[in-house]
Amino acid sequence: MGIRITGTGLFHPEHVISNEELVTSLNAYVDQYNHDHADQIEAGEKTALRGSSAEFIEKASGVKCRYVIEKTGILDPKRLRPYLTERSDDELSIQAEWGVTAAKQAMQNAGVTAEDIDVVILACSNLQRPYPAVAVEIQTALGIQGYAYDMNVACSAATFGLKQAYDAIQSGARRVLLVNVEITSGHTDYRSRDCHFIFGDVATASVIENTETKTGFEILDTNLFTQFSNNIRNNFGFLNSSEDAVKDDKQFRQDGRKVFKEVCPLVAKMITAQLEKNQILPSQVKRFWLHQANATMNELILKLVVGKPAAEAHPELVPIILDEFANTSSAGVIIALHRSADQVNDGEYGVLCSFGAGYSVGSILVQKRVA
Repeated sequence: MGIRITGTGLFHPEHVISNEELVTSLNAYVDQYNHDHADQIEAGEKTALRGSSAEFIEKASGVKCRYVIEKTGILDPKRLRPYLTERSDDELSIQAEWGVTAAKQAMQNAGVTAEDIDVVILACSNLQRPYPAVAVEIQTALGIQGYAYDMNVACSAATFGLKQAYDAIQSGARRVLLVNVEITSGHTDYRSRDCHFIFGDVATASVIENTETKTGFEILDTNLFTQFSNNIRNNFGFLNSSEDAVKDDKQFRQDGRKVFKEVCPLVAKMITAQLEKNQILPSQVKRFWLHQANATMNELILKLVVGKPAAEAHPELVPIILDEFANTSSAGVIIALHRSADQVNDGEYGVLCSFGAGYSVGSILVQKRVA
């Protein structure tokens, strides 16, 4: 028997925003801002904002477009955030609705029903509300018994969630449904040249179970690490309502250069150590499913793990989906797995590794098992 990922699911909204559309919106905002504050800018009291270009975005990140929950509000220079209608407490929340959709696909792919699942975990960076747990809402909507809970380890939530699923099964649960729903457009600062292009909205789900009769990816080893850093931060929270001054730090912000410099070697070191621990050579790994934050980061991590010649000769070792989806936080590694699972053959190894705010890094070593 082995604890395996036996099914995955993916849902994304219909709305797509290209880099060109996003840049047009930002530049219109920048022009208006600089016009409205021309006197303060000239006096040195304010700094003029800079516009951007589609070419800059793709070169800096590898992102070409992204799916979003609603685009007209995001692209309105006077609004720069999605138009959403608040739902009543008796209606299924947006996050639960997306999670249910992705979960049904994962359950179908795994060949399981609600009666077969004991645990539901919603692991993501961006929870729609603090309580009641959205995971319990998803559990109830699907008709699953047992228990459910929400967890947040930023962009590493999926790999940390896989570890929790693994532990739950070792403790007696039959199957775990892991859901990652990221509606990131709600926290993205579309006024920021450095951040407005990074994120997209999506939902993924995975079924994890103990089986020897189903095709899937057997979890061989898990490795988790956290270290506090302010280089990626979002200060939005319930205590804000008690603060006298409203600060402009309640959306995603990061020092991208520091993150790149500090996180890439850390991730590569963790993956390398994990492979050495399990006596597996980097050349034996068929796919590295890395967090989909930045194409250049993933290229560097691959070079550090497998060596520059091998990385340049075999870029397919790291599947890239962020060109279509952008950074979908915790869901990125699952999308990459979902899209390229059929590229791994029976007995071949793979690594799911996510990393983000915290810092947090989660690495899961798996082996394809064909029934």
